[in-house]
Parts: sequence; structure tokens; C-alpha cells
Amino acid sequence: MIARRRDLTAGLMSALMATACTAPREAANIEPAATGGAYQAQYRDIDMSRDAAAPILVSPRMNAAKCRPYGGDRPTGSKASFGGYLPDVLRGEVLSRGDLVQLLLPGDDTFSGDYVVSRDGTLKLPFIAPIPAQGRTTEQVIADARAALVSGGYYGSSPSASLLVKDFAPVRIAVSGAVFEPQTVNIGGVPGDQVDTLRQVALGASTEGRNLSVALRSAGGIRPDADLSAVRITRNGTTYTLDLRGSLQGFRSEDPLLITGDLIHLPSRQCFQDDLMVPGPISPPGISLYLSNLTVPATGNAPSAIGQTVREVPYGTRFLQAVVDANCVGGARATSADRSAALFSRNPITGVSVVIERKVETMRQRADRDDYDPYLLPGDAIACYDSSVTNVAEIGRIIGLAGLIAAIP
Repeated sequence: MIARRRDLTAGLMSALMATACTAPREAANIEPAATGGAYQAQYRDIDMSRDAAAPILVSPRMNAAKCRPYGGDRPTGSKASFGGYLPDVLRGEVLSRGDLVQLLLPGDDTFSGDYVVSRDGTLKLPFIAPIPAQGRTTEQVIADARAALVSGGYYGSSPSASLLVKDFAPVRIAVSGAVFEPQTVNIGGVPGDQVDTLRQVALGASTEGRNLSVALRSAGGIRPDADLSAVRITRNGTTYTLDLRGSLQGFRSEDPLLITGDLIHLPSRQCFQDDLMVPGPISPPGISLYLSNLTVPATGNAPSAIGQTVREVPYGTRFLQAVVDANCVGGARATSADRSAALFSRNPITGVSVVIERKVETMRQRADRDDYDPYLLPGDAIACYDSSVTNVAEIGRIIGLAGLIAAIP
């Protein structure tokens, strides 16, 4: 019996040693990630023949070569192309259904009061026909109200009147195209615990919560392939095109107030644009990463201070930064010199997944590391792998345990 245990132990030891010396298979990808044909050219295999001491960044050029022309009518590259083209119908504060307004007529108790824009988009005053209000300014609505009061015989001439917005209601917007989470979003409104009592008693109201930028962020933020020169807003069957490139480049960019029923669409340039990988008012608010670090110097996720499922990093973070964030870098050089990390991502245009792996020390040593250091996208996952030295040490531990088992009578 003891001899049989020893034979099994010897066989196990031989198998473990063979496994330790065998290199794992490279991950297979549907898209040609190794040659730069996936979503980011930064996914491609490291070209060891290049002179890493004199790096020339190739990835941004490879990404840009796949881009479709901008869909906007205006040329790129000038400050004039980044603002001043907002159609009049999208300018200023316009009303949406659910908005609370106050009508004031001096010395009047019949018509003066607070009103809510109805679900059908009209303002309903007593005794007169409903007045269209959805998508219109308070000035346009009050002008129609004055005319209706005169035509109804309630005033002999156009009365002095004002219409003030007391509260902007939340609106429901559909966002599609090159955003990370295309969906219908609810934006605007103030939670009960954030109500400003001083503003409640003041006349008038203002909000930034119904702006276009809020809708885009609520839909996950723009993707790196978005065509910001031709963002489309469809309102009441009419489509308007906006140029939002200035919002990420330090120039003035329009941010119109939206109303319920607006449709937002971002076309895609079908390419990865490195210059869109920056934090901004229309970028994703951050990236939730799925991390796994079961390697030396950490023996588990908890000792690595990694949460149960994800960790948040700023938008624009690169692969190597997250690898450090997951405690996959550092420690004793004897056991850490050959560690590697794998990135699991997905092409947001095609929905096809990709897996790449990088040796940490190779990336540390090469001056052209940025050319192979991909940007992270929402939902990416990162896993760290031990070096071969660590594998052998772990096998030694197992062999020691196997020897103890074999020695048991």
C-alpha cells in the first residue's frame, strides 16, 4: 500500500514539474488583435524587432487610419467649428411637460397662480383654450396667453403679465448610437434631500440637470468611436446637428436644455480615437474594473485590498495603471520578474470580446510601452498570473505535502 502511494506521489510530482515548465497557450481572438485590427491598435503584439530605445508611437496612427470622415458640415481644427451653431429652437430655457410655472397678472385673482405643463404639452388656464408650451420659451407662451385673454374678452387690451418657471421637472430622453449604455434615461429633477429651501421661496428656477451633457453621461458616456461633429437631436420630428468636439478640447461648446421626447443619437466613426480618452462632461464618469489577483506577493483578493467584484478608476486609465492598482507589480524580483497580466475587453461596436496578455517586466523595460498599453473601457476585466519561479515554488509546496501523505502508514 505504501509503495503504491509512493508511485502515485512520484507520478504526481513528475506531472507537476512538466506543467510548471510548459508555457500556457496564447488566447485566441476572433478579431485580428495581434496585428492591430481590433478596437484598439494598442492590443497588438509587441514588436520585439523595433528599436525600443527610440520609440515612435504607431498605435494612434493605426487607429486614425480606420476612421470615417467627420459627419459634421464644418471643417475641423479651428475654434470657430466648436460653437455658435446651435439652432434657435434649442437655445435658452424651454418648457417640458411637468414643469411648474407661475402666471402673474397684476390685480387678478382668476388667472394668476401656479400651473403645471400638462402631459399633452399644453398650459391649461381657466376658461380659455389650452396653450402649447412643450418646447417653447416662457416668453412665447405668455405672448399666446395675453392674446387668448384679449380674444376671450377678459381684457380690452394686452395685459401686463409674466410667466416664471418655479420648478423644472425631470424629463425622459432616448439616447442611442456611440454611447456605452444606449437606453432611455430620466434626467433632471432634484432629490428631496437636496432641495434648497432658500431657492424654494425665490421666484424663478434654473437647472443644469436637463442638459444634453447630462443625458450623454446618464447613457454611460460617449464611446471612443463617437463622431462628436454630428451629434443629432430630434425634437418634434425635426433633427438638428450639433458639434460637441469643443467640450473635450477646451473650447466653448453648446449644451442645450432637453425636453421630454427628445431623441439623441451619436454616430460612430468606426474607429478608436485616442483623443476622446479623457475625462470630460460627456465622458463616462469612471470605469468599473473586474480584477483578480491571486499571485505573490498577494495570496488572494482580500489581502490585495481588492473589492469583491470591481474597483473604480478614472476614465482615461491605461492597462498598466490598473495592473499596479491590482497589486500585480512589485515585490521580490526573484519571484516577480516574469509575472504577467491579462486584459479581457469587448469591442463596443461589434460586441466581440478580446483577450491580450502582457509581461509586466517587458512593459517596464521598453521605452515604447505606451504603444502597447491599451486604454481601459467600462466593464474590462484584469487577471494577474504568477511567474514560472512562483509556479515552481508552489509545486515544491505541493510536493512537500504529497511527501507527507506518502509517508503516512
